[in-house]
Amino acid sequence: MFDFVSKHKRLLQILLGLMIVPPFAFWGIQWTQREVVGADQIADVGGQKITEREFTDALRQQQDRARGMLGKNFDPAMFDSPAMRRELLEGMISQRLLMQFASRRYLTVGKEQLDEVITSIPAFQENGRYSSERAKTMLRAEGLSEESFLDSVRRDLLVQQLSGALADSGFVSKAAATQFAQLRAQQREIAEHGIQADPKRVQVAADTVRAFYDSNPARFQVPEEVQVEYVVLSAEVLLASEQVGADEVKAYYESNLSKYGEPEQRRASHILISAKSGASPEEKSKARERAEAILSQLRKSPGSFAEIAKKESGDPGSAAQGGDLGFFSRGMMVRPFEEAAFRLKPGQISDLVESDFGFHIIKVTAIKPGKMKSLEQVRPEIERELKKQQAGRHFAEVADTFNNLVYEQSDSLKPAADKFKLAIQQAQGITRQFARVPALNNPRLLAALFSDDAIKNRRNTEAVETSPGTLVSARVVSHKAASVRPFDDVKDAIARQLALQEALALARKQGAGVLAELRKGDASNAKFGSGRVVSRDDPKGLDPGALSQVFAVDAAKTPAYAGVESRDGYTVYRVSRVVDVQPDETRQRSVQSELGRAVGSQEFRSFLDGLRADAKVEINKDALEKKNQ
Repeated sequence: MFDFVSKHKRLLQILLGLMIVPPFAFWGIQWTQREVVGADQIADVGGQKITEREFTDALRQQQDRARGMLGKNFDPAMFDSPAMRRELLEGMISQRLLMQFASRRYLTVGKEQLDEVITSIPAFQENGRYSSERAKTMLRAEGLSEESFLDSVRRDLLVQQLSGALADSGFVSKAAATQFAQLRAQQREIAEHGIQADPKRVQVAADTVRAFYDSNPARFQVPEEVQVEYVVLSAEVLLASEQVGADEVKAYYESNLSKYGEPEQRRASHILISAKSGASPEEKSKARERAEAILSQLRKSPGSFAEIAKKESGDPGSAAQGGDLGFFSRGMMVRPFEEAAFRLKPGQISDLVESDFGFHIIKVTAIKPGKMKSLEQVRPEIERELKKQQAGRHFAEVADTFNNLVYEQSDSLKPAADKFKLAIQQAQGITRQFARVPALNNPRLLAALFSDDAIKNRRNTEAVETSPGTLVSARVVSHKAASVRPFDDVKDAIARQLALQEALALARKQGAGVLAELRKGDASNAKFGSGRVVSRDDPKGLDPGALSQVFAVDAAKTPAYAGVESRDGYTVYRVSRVVDVQPDETRQRSVQSELGRAVGSQEFRSFLDGLRADAKVEINKDALEKKNQ
């Protein structure tokens, strides 16, 4: 665990670079609250609630990420199923359980580690370098405050460390890995005979097309939609008008000196003799005896620390570097390790240090003294923080005025826009379920836009808080009722679809017949192409379903045959030869590592199940089902 972040830094950069909001950002800042499960929450996890709002925000963020990845292929309906929503909730529960475990173990993420990850996010960079202004702009666009984003990344990194340490702990024997590697490397020579569907040979009667149209009206439904104008009032908008004095900045600096000091850092190496949490007294005793023997050897020969670490340490990430863990500050290591490391002088070797991971022998190799940033260096940061605090307080005051304006002068958004110097923006193609504009993609706001008052009377919606510190009011400009596309517009497409379905059924029936004949020894109706050699490791473009069938046939007697339905018809495969390949040592080690990760993932799943069994988890089924409606 100690070297997890350094080992996986690139992975974290990729994950965080793919999306502005990290995977666990939907946890919400209320995770420390302890309440009884109630009507306003979806679940209670060990006394910590998951509110309906958190769940809705998480669902919306998942939709936004899917929309970003799928583009035009995105379908909001994929998130409307009870199974999808239950899966999302289960993920949130698991994350909450992990955070509770980390909190009980005093696991933390240091400021320097957090800063390093944040500044490495590509979306926050300009010309290859981190830009704080760009980061702020991107976060504002996502409706996130800097504090909530930093909290979410900090929690994400912490859980990455925890889950990585557990998932990497799986072990598979060399014999089992060798056998599996041999199966993966086995080659089979195959040839293909394809039967393609030909829709041109199928005639679809006009009454069949019409019957399909009449029987499936939902397939040709054009959803109801509106075009709107809207205004957004947020605490960020109020920042520009806030003023702070020099005395306020100085007072804040002097009251928060600890925030502006760069902490002392230490570089250390360690030798870990593993004894996992829960080990028996006998196992711990053996581990301690071994650690004491190594420590005694080091007292006699301190210069052999790196050499001994490579041979004896149970921390695989640091052992290869002679136990070196790099620089770290307080808060980045488990408590016993940290306390010992910060007591040592450079070159000094510790006594045995016991943690949940086993027994450590620590050697401090370098110290970087802490530094203090001057008032002038942090003045812009403090000014912005004070302005944000003022804007937050003023936002609560102006929210009532904003709400009253859009309600009392409900035939126009202009009075509210003029009062708060807001731009009136336009959006179209909005349905009851979805708006392409993130500011409008809120269930409560969408429901208000499709109310009779908004559609028939063209009145402003109420001011809806779409995210913390953000109010939106919108007004319908035009409305299109739901309709069914005319038969003449879709009849040709229906005919093509039905012809393809019939052609596929005919091709697959013919292919199944050819396969049956081949297995009886009749090859008169099969014309196989040239052969190629495939393996599970190198499928040569063979899709997974076909590969599975090819390796499922009994190759003790060749030729053997397999058949697979394909998108365009049916394919028969002939397996004419089997070649057993002995994988080299490198490949065997790779497979053993891969299987170990799979076993580790299963152990991690069992660990989560254990946490859940120990914690009291309650799910408000009524609230969850209401979200599914």
